[in-house]
Amino acid sequence: MKHEALHTAQRYDEAIEALDIMLSKLDDSPDTQTRELRRNTEYKELLYVSMMHAPLHMEPIDEAVAKYFSWAMLSHRWESKEPSLRDVQGRIVYELEEVGGIEKLRKFCQKARDLGYRWAWSDTCCIDQNNNVELQRSVNSMFVWYRQSALTIVYLSDVPPSAKWGALANSDWNTRGWTVQEFLAPRVILFYCADWALYLNDRSPNHKKSDTIMWELEDSTGINARTLVAFRPGMRNLREKLKWASTRVTTLQEDIVYSLFGIFGVHLPVIYGETKQNALGRLLQEIVGRSGDITVLDWTGKSSDFNSCLPADITSYKASPYTLPSLPTDETRSSISKLRNTVAVELVSKLYTLLDSLSGPRFTNYRLQLPCIAFPVTKVRRRHSQQEEECFTYDIKADGLQDLLITTEDTLTQFSPVQPTPQTFLLVRPWDRHDLGLPDFSDDAQSILESTPPSPLNSPYKSPRENEPDEMDAQSRALGLIVRLGQSFGALLVAQQHGREYKRIASDHRIMACVKDMASIENMMDVRMLEIL
Repeated sequence: MKHEALHTAQRYDEAIEALDIMLSKLDDSPDTQTRELRRNTEYKELLYVSMMHAPLHMEPIDEAVAKYFSWAMLSHRWESKEPSLRDVQGRIVYELEEVGGIEKLRKFCQKARDLGYRWAWSDTCCIDQNNNVELQRSVNSMFVWYRQSALTIVYLSDVPPSAKWGALANSDWNTRGWTVQEFLAPRVILFYCADWALYLNDRSPNHKKSDTIMWELEDSTGINARTLVAFRPGMRNLREKLKWASTRVTTLQEDIVYSLFGIFGVHLPVIYGETKQNALGRLLQEIVGRSGDITVLDWTGKSSDFNSCLPADITSYKASPYTLPSLPTDETRSSISKLRNTVAVELVSKLYTLLDSLSGPRFTNYRLQLPCIAFPVTKVRRRHSQQEEECFTYDIKADGLQDLLITTEDTLTQFSPVQPTPQTFLLVRPWDRHDLGLPDFSDDAQSILESTPPSPLNSPYKSPRENEPDEMDAQSRALGLIVRLGQSFGALLVAQQHGREYKRIASDHRIMACVKDMASIENMMDVRMLEIL
C-alpha cells in the first residue's frame, strides 16, 4: 500500500525503496503462498523499472519474466486514416471496425502475439498527439524505445507477396525520414510484405543477420552493412549521417530534423510550426558545439537564415563530403625532408603552436565563432559572356593562394561608384584539429565500424591508422602539418559586413583552393577566429 501511494504521488525513488523492503521480507518465507507473492512482485518490479529506465535489481531474471515485459515495435509508412490514441483507448483492437489503418494495427498486434509478445507499440496510437508534453518526450525517446525493444516489425505495405530482391529498396518505406532510426536503432528486426509474409521468405529470427537483406539496404541507403547491423548513436561521422537523411522526406518539414535527434544522441525542444531552416539550424548548432566537427560546413546550396554557414535545407548534404586524398607514407616523409631545407623551423613551430591553441567552433546567439586560416581576396573580376547565364564566373586572386575561378549565382561586387571603399572578401580554410597529426583517443572500434566504406559483411578491413606515418617528433609533426596545409581544400568565401562580422556567400558551388607555395609559411599565418552571421 505504501508503494502504491508513493508511486501514485510520483515519488518514484521512495516507491522503489518501499518495494525493496517488501521484497526482502518475502525472500526467506517458508510459506508457499508468500513465496508466490514474492514471484508476483518480481513481475511488478520488472515492469516498473523497464518503464522508468531504471537498472534492474534482481539477478538473475527469470527468462519468462523478461519475455513477459518485452515489447514489439512497428515501423511502417503512415497512410490515410491511421488510428489515433482516442480511436483505440479502452477498446479491444480485434473488435474494431476494419477501416483505414485499423486492419494494419490489428495484423501487427496479432503478429506480435503469435511471436510470443504481450506488448506491442505503434506510433500512430501509442502517442497522444494532442498532448504537447507527451509528444515532445516521445520524439526525444523514440530511438531508445526502438533500441530497447525485443523486436521491431517493419511492414512494407507496397511490397507484394513473393516479391524478389530489390522490392525493399524500392518501397516507399525506404524513402521516409523517420524510418532511418527505426532500422538503425533495433537489435532485432523482421521485414514483412503486404500480406504479412516474411520478406524473401527469410525465416531467420533476425533479418539484421541476413547478408542478403542487409546488402539490399546498404545498396539503397548508402549506409554500410556493419553500421546497419551495429549502429551506435553519437557524434561520429556527422557529415555522413546528414547525407543519409538528405534524400528522405517527411510529411511535416520539421520532422526530417527531429528524426535525427536519436541518431546523434541529442535532446532538443520539439517546436512544431517552426521553419525547417530553424529546426536544422538548432540541430547543427548543437552538434557543432558539442563535437567541434567542421565537416557539417561542407555543403553546397542556399544559405540558411539561421546562419550563413549552415544550409537552408538538409538536401544540401546530398553530395558526398570532400575528403583530402591520403598521401602515401613515403610521399609524406619525402615532402617533410624537402621542407626541412627550405622553411624556417621557427615559423613552422610558431604556426603549429598558433593552430594548436585555437578553441573549437561554437555558436553564440546564432553567430558562429569559426577558427580558420584566412586568405584576403585582392581581386574579383567577372568573366563576361555573350549568352545569358544563371551563374556567373569570377577570376579570384587571394594572398597566398593560387588563382582560381568561382562559379556562383551571387553577384560579387568588390568596387562600385557608390562604394568607393572595397568590400573585404576572405577565402577561409576552416580549421580542423585533425590536421595537427595528433593521435585520436576516441573509440577505435566505432571509428572503424562507421568509417569503413561499403564492403562485404565478412571482408577483412584495416584501421585507418595503418596507413599513417609512424610516431613523429614535434618538428616532424609541425612539418607534416605544412604538408597537409599544402593540399587542396574546400574554401568558404565570406564577405565582411558593417561591423567585424562576416557572412558566407557563393555557397551554391564548391570552391576548391590551394596555396601557392607550401614553403611560404607567411601566407598561412593569418589565423583568426571569425564571427559569422
